[in-house]
Amino acid sequence: MKPDSSGGAALLSSLSFVYPMFNEAENIETAVRESLRIGPRIAREVEIVIVDDASTDGSGEIADRLSREHPGMRVIHHEKNRRLGGALKTGFASAWKDWILYIDGDLPVDLNEALASLPVAAGADMVIGWRRTRAESVRREVISKVYNLMIRILFNLHVRDVNFAFKLFKRSFYEKVHLTSEGSFIDAELLLEMQRAGARIAEIPMNYYPRAAGVSTLSSNAVIFKILEEMFHYRIFGHAQPNDRSRRQCGRFRPLRQH
Repeated sequence: MKPDSSGGAALLSSLSFVYPMFNEAENIETAVRESLRIGPRIAREVEIVIVDDASTDGSGEIADRLSREHPGMRVIHHEKNRRLGGALKTGFASAWKDWILYIDGDLPVDLNEALASLPVAAGADMVIGWRRTRAESVRREVISKVYNLMIRILFNLHVRDVNFAFKLFKRSFYEKVHLTSEGSFIDAELLLEMQRAGARIAEIPMNYYPRAAGVSTLSSNAVIFKILEEMFHYRIFGHAQPNDRSRRQCGRFRPLRQH
């Protein structure tokens, strides 16, 4: 990172915002405009990558219109719905800046809080958020706690909030890993693979804001079953097996900073 010429916090060299999008017609324009507003305060060069995962509510058309208005924005359309994992793999592979920031399209965080990641990123290869507030249903809170516990037990990954959709990481480290998940296990797999690649991972607390519009399906039974299927598949065929690239530096996760 280079110091900000204005005397503020140090800026990242360049940053790709990656938004997976499925039926976010009421949210995606806000996400784009917030990214354009806050992006120059985070990095010297900024791009926005939106992956339209075969939306049926007009989200893709809205994103295309915004991309025509803003040259630094690109939209990739999936012909078939590939779920969160498929959308993120497409988005990460299409991101060309030095750092990648993944956030959900309904903006569960205030992007002003992303500025808090800058000092932490100076000593890390990946910065992830954890929810200090949980404005969600009891069912989702219980599911989240149980899932985090399972990840700790099965993979010895000690982070506070595996699935929280704020993950900032160096593209150079992402290029060392290989992701296979198509469903929502992708969040855990990304962390596990980055850890195995030797990435230094730090955590920051963030306020969580429930979606103001649209419907989340992330706690549906179908999503949960897909997570469990991919989790146990990874435990047997991914985590347990060495890899000629990312497994060579396998080690226990040690957070750089926890608040």
